[in-house]
Amino acid sequence: MAHAEVGDDVYGQDPTVNRLERSVADVLGKEDAVYMPSGTMTNQVAVRTHTQQGDSLLIEQNAHIYTLENGAVAALSGVNPRPLAGARGIFTAGDVDAAIGASHPYFPTSMTAPTRLLCVENTHNFGGGSVWPLQAITAVTDAGRRHRLATHLDGARLWHAATATGVSEADYARPFDTVSVCMSKALGAPVGSLLLGTKDFIARARRFKQMFGGGFRQAGVIAAGAQYALDHHRPRLGHTHALASRFAQGLAQIEGIDIDPAAVETNIVRYRLTRTHPHRYVEAAHQRGLWQLPSGSDAVRAVFYLDITQDEVDQALRIVAETLRALPQDDRPAQTPGGATAGGY
Repeated sequence: MAHAEVGDDVYGQDPTVNRLERSVADVLGKEDAVYMPSGTMTNQVAVRTHTQQGDSLLIEQNAHIYTLENGAVAALSGVNPRPLAGARGIFTAGDVDAAIGASHPYFPTSMTAPTRLLCVENTHNFGGGSVWPLQAITAVTDAGRRHRLATHLDGARLWHAATATGVSEADYARPFDTVSVCMSKALGAPVGSLLLGTKDFIARARRFKQMFGGGFRQAGVIAAGAQYALDHHRPRLGHTHALASRFAQGLAQIEGIDIDPAAVETNIVRYRLTRTHPHRYVEAAHQRGLWQLPSGSDAVRAVFYLDITQDEVDQALRIVAETLRALPQDDRPAQTPGGATAGGY
């Protein structure tokens, strides 16, 4: 990074950025790519480029674009999200068909916002790093095309999906018009994500990148880190999956935790607390040196990245057990009338 050759990326003159964009486009089998500061920006530029104000998009109800990007689809693009219920983030072609419905001459089309875009997230964050089967992706994108929808893949963790399944990133990306991938979440680069699509689409997307404040100058300094991550870190991702699995298996042996280790497919572990509230628990664990996030009213999220070692996983399990033993066990989260814990995963 210190020795990166740089130029002005706003003018397309940074050779290190240009190389990164070409490299990632080649890996994913797309015509072109544009480098941006964050995955939120690549997703939101994709939405803005695909749609017009007043359009609707179909998206899973817990998808990152819908739940964790600060209402940007409405604020920046004037688009109405139509959430679909998924199983660990995965929905079906039938869900797409049902959401679109069938037109009838008795009902004016001017009454409803036209649905223009279908979004998929792979792997799915709130699904606990769940991986979309390629067959399921093909089915929902085929359904989208039947309804004349553009398709976008939030592939922030697509590298993890490819590692877990052996399906190439290009094969996962092929059914989609556009794809975003993150260079920091999985691959360990300091900064940045890329949006990929056709040359014409990416040319238009560059306008919205600039409009949303994503114009770089000498961005080759950070693009060099992303290039290094692409070239060197992809083979290491399987190790993070193994660490997540080891952690999940250890959690299953600790009293006060509910987890199915078989549900951990990649590098994200989500688990339920049965005797204490996650807010108190994660704060107490943090004081002992373990960083996690609360998730809903009874769950916790832990993510494994390239710099974590097996010894640190074992240390984390000791901290979890010590923390739960030290906490009072009388602050369990409220239950819904049906008995399920409110909030969940």
